[in-house]
Amino acid sequence: MSERNTSRRRGVNERRGQPPGNGGAPRSAASHVSAAPQWRFRFMVALVLLGMLVLAGRIVYLQVLDHQFLQGQGDARTLRTEKIDAHRGMIVDSEGSPLAISTPVITLWANPQQLPKDPVQLTRLAQALDEPASKFIDRVQRYRDKEFMYLRREVTPKPANRVLDMDIPGVYGRHEYKRYYPAGEVVAQLVGITNIDDHGQEGLELAYDRYLSGTPGKRRVLKDRRGHLVRDLHLIKEPHPGGELRLSLNLRIQYMAYRELKAAVREHRAEAGTLVMMDARTGEVLAMASSPSYNPNNRANMNAAGLRARGITDAFEPGSVMKPLAMSAVLHTGKYTPQSIIDTSPGWMMVDGYTIRDVRNFKTLTLTGVITKSSNIGMTHLALALPEDTIWNMYNRMHLGQSPQLGFPGEASGSLPPPYNWSKAKRATMAYGYGVSVSALQLASAYTTITNDGKRVPPSLVELDQPPEGEQLITPKTAHEVLRMMETVVGPYGGGSRAQVDGYRIAGKTGTVRKVGDSGYQTKAYRSNFVGIAPVSNPRIITVISIDDPKGEEYYGGLVAAPIFSRVAGKALRMLDVPPDEQTRTDWKSPKERVKAARAAGAKEVPEP
Repeated sequence: MSERNTSRRRGVNERRGQPPGNGGAPRSAASHVSAAPQWRFRFMVALVLLGMLVLAGRIVYLQVLDHQFLQGQGDARTLRTEKIDAHRGMIVDSEGSPLAISTPVITLWANPQQLPKDPVQLTRLAQALDEPASKFIDRVQRYRDKEFMYLRREVTPKPANRVLDMDIPGVYGRHEYKRYYPAGEVVAQLVGITNIDDHGQEGLELAYDRYLSGTPGKRRVLKDRRGHLVRDLHLIKEPHPGGELRLSLNLRIQYMAYRELKAAVREHRAEAGTLVMMDARTGEVLAMASSPSYNPNNRANMNAAGLRARGITDAFEPGSVMKPLAMSAVLHTGKYTPQSIIDTSPGWMMVDGYTIRDVRNFKTLTLTGVITKSSNIGMTHLALALPEDTIWNMYNRMHLGQSPQLGFPGEASGSLPPPYNWSKAKRATMAYGYGVSVSALQLASAYTTITNDGKRVPPSLVELDQPPEGEQLITPKTAHEVLRMMETVVGPYGGGSRAQVDGYRIAGKTGTVRKVGDSGYQTKAYRSNFVGIAPVSNPRIITVISIDDPKGEEYYGGLVAAPIFSRVAGKALRMLDVPPDEQTRTDWKSPKERVKAARAAGAKEVPEP
């Protein structure tokens, strides 16, 4: 019985998977095994809860206690205040043709610390920038500890965007403007240039820089970590574009004048050439050409000689082209008339130990003949027959020796020495254009006295809304007399016959000046000048031409500068729609015939000094 029961219990135990033997031992082992995982589970749960508690505490700290600091730091890395460049104003001619315009460009720059160190990527970038890879990589290495370096300035948008689309870390772009000059070298010195930052450096670009620049604006933007614009948040200050500068210049006349001047400088192998054409009524500059010049769109060969707007910045001794201005002072006194007679024999004279000469002995001349033949002796007699400050006062009232006050960089004032303790020689030489210096612009402006019924008007480079009032310096009668005297210069008996223009009556005056060297006046270096007015019947243009140091046999103003006037004035008058004169002058009288007629009329003679 007991064995049977024992056997039954063993079977039951085996079916339950319990080992045979004492029933207490298995219960104790099972309790021990189940307790270990529970302890580890509780520990892990506690650890996770603790971590979550710490994280929650940190979040609360960041969101509540340190929120303002972190917000500022985040904004500093993503929010930017950007400058908005103002569009620089255009410079245009009197008809609206552009002379200087701003085109959009992109400046590529980089943060060298963000640029990849992989030479393969840097080589790709160098190729896109059209720069030798080795040179570019060396440049990057030199800037590695910096946060900024230019990659390439003023790139047109299409190639610049190709570089930016390469998605190379540390490469950025800034939108800017680049100045472009459609007329190129034709008007380069007058218009001037800007630097790479679009600020005026020369010419009118510098003179009117503030007006042309406008006022830049500001905007608040959101950018990603690579500097790309994510969102334009709001405008802080709106940019105001620069003003448009409308010049008095006529670009069609300017092109033609520059072409003729450049050809003449080349033909005569001259050092340089200057041409200023002015409106005879208003003083507005219609053309101002200088040779040599330069291309402002390609400054590789730019030099100081090409930069000079010689018509404004260069002062020179004008020589005989001053004689009509001095003659206006003489006639304005009322003491003499165009028919007054002067004996210039024997063609030379001594004044204070200096010899003054004419090119030959003209013998007896009227005052008109003095201008026709450009007699130094005749002008000397007149200067010494009048009070010593007579001619100086007229020059001074014509604003010679004074700044033209155009605001143009480097504008010349010229030289007009004060008439204190002057010698006779000084008074004499000033009457025929030595001992004074003027710019071509000043000279043209002085001649408005002759073309504008005795009123001098100031010069202007910008288009005027209405003609200036002007200052009355001489009577209309005197102005007309001087103009008719100048007309004889381009006639058959004067030295400026090559200045004639078919269909128009022309007045002019030649001038040939010895240049000053280290040891005084040179014997084989000259400046050839011509001042022309057209048409005499109703003056519309005054043109001053000066050729510096022409080489060869021809160096007189009537042979070098006068033909340039003929070509330029003829074309300009047609461009301005000035109708031809109905009747050109044919009643030319020789100087001898004029003297004979003057004596018959009882004309006054100028005494010898």
